Amino acid sequence: MKVVVIGGTGLIGSKVVAKLGEHGHEAVAAAPNTGVNTLTGEGLADVLQGASVVIDVSNSPSFEDEAVMDFFRTSTTNLLKAETEAGVTHHVALSVVGTDRLQGSGYFRAKQAQEELIKASGIPYSIVHATQFFEFAKGLADGVTEGDTVRLPAAKIQPIVSDDVAAAVGRTAVGAPVNGVVEVAGPEAFELEEFIRMGLAAHNDPRKIVTDPQATYWGAELQENTLLPAPDAHIAGTKFTDWLAQQK
Repeated sequence: MKVVVIGGTGLIGSKVVAKLGEHGHEAVAAAPNTGVNTLTGEGLADVLQGASVVIDVSNSPSFEDEAVMDFFRTSTTNLLKAETEAGVTHHVALSVVGTDRLQGSGYFRAKQAQEELIKASGIPYSIVHATQFFEFAKGLADGVTEGDTVRLPAAKIQPIVSDDVAAAVGRTAVGAPVNGVVEVAGPEAFELEEFIRMGLAAHNDPRKIVTDPQATYWGAELQENTLLPAPDAHIAGTKFTDWLAQQK
């Protein structure tokens, strides 16, 4: 089976390509640095020739509201058109748990727009919703830091390691299209403050962390369970504490 991975040279994409290859599939990494650009359409027709499945794990280089919306709308539209012409029979996209509940954020409005385009395309599809990655604890903190203080909303989070996300995406891609959403999360839920505190402590980061009722998550207001998966989510096995210990 030929599987084309859009964003296949990034954190998740490179792992997906490797995992599919280990299981005997022809996995092709497609990204601007391999000559495939979904924004311009460059290289799409060639790379999709003979492909049964397309996995899209690409992400916008800018999280600014207008730029991120333009990225997901343009790249997804171009990709789905090329897939239709190439006869692709399964489109798999990586998105985020709680996307529909985070519409106060420009980034998540763009992800929602991407999902709606996929659902309306007529191509059989599966959308994988993952919780926040272990690897992004510092990036989350950076986005809400004022001076030396990290201000976080009061909410729970059930983070997952990128390897387990890649495994879920690959497993979904070689299965039958679900024409819906599959959720995947890590094995433990934390208070958002606790997750960030543990992540920063592992890097000896001295920033002060506080819970602030006025704080947002990428511009969106959170309820306690906004970022948590549904009860029927696939629960991965890697614990945050075990992963942190391996980083030292």
